[in-house]
Amino acid sequence: MHKAGITAALVVALVEEQFPQWAGLAVTPVALDGWDNTTFRLGADMSVRLPSADAYAAQVEKEHQWLPVLARVLPLPIPEPLGLGAPGCGFPRPWSVYRWLEGEYATVDRVADLRTFASSVGDVLAALYRVDPSGGPPPGPHNFFRGGSLSVYDRETRDAIVSLAGVIDGDAATAVWEAALDARWRGPDVWVHGDVAASNLLVVDGRLGAVIDFGCSAVGDPACDLTIAWTFFDRESRETFRSRLDLDEGTWARARGWALWKALIVRDAFLKAPDQPLDHGELNAGWRVNARSVIDEVLADHLRIA
Repeated sequence: MHKAGITAALVVALVEEQFPQWAGLAVTPVALDGWDNTTFRLGADMSVRLPSADAYAAQVEKEHQWLPVLARVLPLPIPEPLGLGAPGCGFPRPWSVYRWLEGEYATVDRVADLRTFASSVGDVLAALYRVDPSGGPPPGPHNFFRGGSLSVYDRETRDAIVSLAGVIDGDAATAVWEAALDARWRGPDVWVHGDVAASNLLVVDGRLGAVIDFGCSAVGDPACDLTIAWTFFDRESRETFRSRLDLDEGTWARARGWALWKALIVRDAFLKAPDQPLDHGELNAGWRVNARSVIDEVLADHLRIA
């Protein structure tokens, strides 16, 4: 079943079949839906999250196993699993019911002070990296190798650099990418969120209120969590964010690689579909600037640090 087939009517049927205690509660789409999962609000206090493709199904049981462990030590609320659904009603994958978390996904306009927000995000990640990683899942297909080696995306990145010849500085982008590949992770593996994007950070009264979507979590290299330094923070807030994390220069070099990879593939996809409006094609949910500007900031940051 594709994402388009995951409807409110399907959720109503699944809830009635598997969680009759919640049957009759209103099912409504959320304002911002993700790509990996389709999410609905269930009544006033819960949400239902269904994987949109088979590639995301393994994340369901992982979240049910590990979110309660992480919640005990993190300083802000994260999703709380309330029910583990099974395939049914024509839907072929496991799915979840969570407690509803209040807040809106982060945008610059919703954040009262970007440096304070950057500090809060850094503090949450610092706490996550102190959680005992014993028994945690290693990076792999279940989380698209977040926390693993950037080499998984080497061919895709180099192809995007070639595709964008004349649009970006290909030599500079290659230098950033190769610096990221050369900076191997040599520290102890830590828990990583895997998708620290503004769309997964909830804002309440202008401040960070909760962190959601741990589907890409794993135990590995924290560099993948730092891309928000360029996709959402400006130079001043980026430095504040960096100051809250005790990470070496090599980790930040790999982080620039993760940010570059993401921005390159977004920019390349946009140019291959020029009929799309700019904000749809190049500005991911919650990004402060478009993909081209992210690339420019990553390249400039590399030159400044080098």
